[in-house]
This record gives sequence, C-alpha cells and structure tokens, in this order.
Amino acid sequence: MAQTAPFSRFEFMIAWRYLRAKRAEGGVSVMTWISLIGITLAVFALIATLAVRAGFRAEFVDTILGANAHVTVYSAGRVAEDGRMIKAFEDYDAIAAKLATLPGVTRAAPLVKGQVMVTSAEGPALGAEVYGIRLGDLKTIPRVGTNADAYGNIDEFERGIAIGSGIARELGVTVGDRIRLVAPSGVKTAFGSSPRVNAYEVVYVFTAGRWDIDKTRIYMPFVEAQSYFNREGLADEFEVMVQDPENIDAYTIPALDMAGEDALIWTWRDAAGSFLRALDIEDNVMFIILSILVLIAAMNIVSGLIMLVKNKGRDIGILRTMGLTEGSILRIFFVCGAFTGVVGTALGVALGCLFAIYIDPIFSFVNYMAGGGVWDPSIRGIYALPAKLQWWDVGSAVALSLGLSFIVTIFPARRAARMNPVEALRYE
Repeated sequence: MAQTAPFSRFEFMIAWRYLRAKRAEGGVSVMTWISLIGITLAVFALIATLAVRAGFRAEFVDTILGANAHVTVYSAGRVAEDGRMIKAFEDYDAIAAKLATLPGVTRAAPLVKGQVMVTSAEGPALGAEVYGIRLGDLKTIPRVGTNADAYGNIDEFERGIAIGSGIARELGVTVGDRIRLVAPSGVKTAFGSSPRVNAYEVVYVFTAGRWDIDKTRIYMPFVEAQSYFNREGLADEFEVMVQDPENIDAYTIPALDMAGEDALIWTWRDAAGSFLRALDIEDNVMFIILSILVLIAAMNIVSGLIMLVKNKGRDIGILRTMGLTEGSILRIFFVCGAFTGVVGTALGVALGCLFAIYIDPIFSFVNYMAGGGVWDPSIRGIYALPAKLQWWDVGSAVALSLGLSFIVTIFPARRAARMNPVEALRYE
C-alpha cells in the first residue's frame, strides 16, 4: 500500500472540514471556540503579566540608578587628636579625584548629608534629607539635573536650593518661594547645641520618578551644606557613578583601595537587593501560576478533540478502509487540535503586545472608571503602571502555549489512529 507524505494537503483539508463542521454534522465547533478563547486569554494574561513585571523592575531600577549613587563610599570613623569620633573625610577632593580615575567610573562627587525639618509660610512641617553637592555634579544626575523632568533654573543653584516635587506640592511652594530648614543640632553655644533655622529660596524643582525621593530630598550647595551642618572642611561620603551598574561588584574592591583604610562601601544593589530578590521570587511564582492557566486552557483542546473523535468514529472507519494509515489519521486530528492552539496563541500574543504598547491609555481608562486612586505611589514607589515588552518573554509565552497545545493533542489523536475500523462501522 502506497505511503502518503506526512501532513499532505488532503490531511489538512479533512482537518479543516472537521473544525468548521456544525454540531448537527458531528462537529464540535462550540468546543473549538471555547478552546480558542481559553488559549487566547491565557496567553494574553501571561504576556501582559510578564510585560508589566519587566516594566516595573526596569522603572524601579532606573529610578534608583537615575537619582542615587551607584556606589556610596562612607567613613567607618576615626578618632581625632582631641578624642572625638569623626565619621567624615578631610581630603575629600583628593579622594574624589582618585575614585574618578578608576576604569568604568564616570563621576565621583563628595557629599554632605543631614536630616532637617522643612516648613513654609502656609504648608505643614515635613522631614527631609539634605544632600550638599556642587552644581557641576548635580547637573550630571540623570533624573535630577539637566534635561530631567523639572522646572526652574538649575544654573542658579548656588544661590538657593533644589527640592523634590513632592516636597513642593506638600508645602505649596514653587520656584521663587522661600522655605525654612531646621537642623536639630546646628548652632553651638556655651550651653550646648541648639537648632539652626535658615531660610532658602527654591530655585529648582525636580521629579525623579520615585515617590519617596520626590517627597524627601533637597539639594543644597556643597559649601553652604558644610556650614549649615558644621562640616567645615569635611565630606560625609562620596557619590560614585559607573558605566555598568549591573556589574557593580567589580567596582567595590578598587573603590575601597582608593578611598583609604577607614572607608566602607554601600552599593545600589545592597540598598535595593531585598526588594529585587522579592520581585524575582514573585516573577517565578506568577509565571508558574499563569503557566497552569495555559495548561488548563490547553486541556479544553483535549476535551473537544475527544468529542470530535467520538463523533467521527464512522468517518475514521471509512477512511481506514479506504487505505489511510494510522499515521494519517493521527496527523488529521493532531492538526485539528494544533490549529486551535496556534490560532489562540497568535491572538493572545497580539492582545498581549497591544496591551503593553497602549498600557497608559488603558490604565487611564481603568482609573477613570474606578473614580481615581487605583494606583497609590506612596505604596508602589513609582507614579504609573509601566510595561516593557521583551522578546524572550513573548517567546517563552509562545513556546509554552504551543508546546502544551501540541503535547495534549497527541493523546486523543493517537486514540483516533488506533481505532479499529471494524468496530467503528459495526453499528453504522
């Protein structure tokens, strides 16, 4: 008996006739549609979730790297000649110059840091963290300096201060207004230290993209910060920026060697490592859960295909007596199930990609329908729901969906192929 080539044209023709047959003709078009919709929604949910996960992580890391030091070098402390413990650097310009010579380091800037209370004429009192920094170094901070989302004139920084948009909003101030900074131990007197209160003009308001940064951060000229926090001739730490933040561990040992024996290192990964690890664990769990949803949707293909095989028992018997091999019968019903998986996967990929691309208007519509307040930046840290399409995420979703669809289709197709034609025609 002549053998037909696998997946011949007539096999696809018969499979297509079975797929579009009405229930009265022995087809299972309703089950096919249910399977198709299930696969589509499962793949859409998987791609949408992976895109949001990737976007959230990328936005979170970008806001960290865009407004914070990649490597922070600070002092473990040393005992001065008068017996005082000093946790600061005296020769900060020389150390910054050494750090800047390290391969891969783009900038090393000395900082003065301190905690203050901020008040205005009309707004409430807020806690804030002051960064004393030079104008040239401030301009190079991606989400704060030049070309950042801000207003005001950064070139006038030396005669005022720069504040986050969250502080400006809470205090009800803008560029040109004056705010008061209260340091708890600023003025030294014969009776001890007393709070220092200074008023400064706001010359620059920035939005770093992180709620906790915009709500708490103030930048002050370096020399003024030294005077305000009684750090004359000292720098509290160094802000080091590198070319490859993802490979931050390669910079820690050289930075320690350059900074001196009493220096310590704190990287951006140390600061956000626990959160990033939590995100990775959540990503893995969500992928497993959504993979189970895809499997459940693929199982609908099995139920529909089993019903199709049962309804087409007479046709299978006739085709076998006409000379079709078990392989041809298996391929016909395999195509029936695989077609549903392929079409459903394609539709799911299209919907998932469209969701990721147009997530902003979709989210705005959901927020409008819910009456606002769907996304709380004080809890999530960033201001909007991000999404980032990555080809490996889409590829993994496609591979998972097609793989499960093809695998589960084999079993009912084999059952159809092994059906005895005499038994199939006995009661017809």
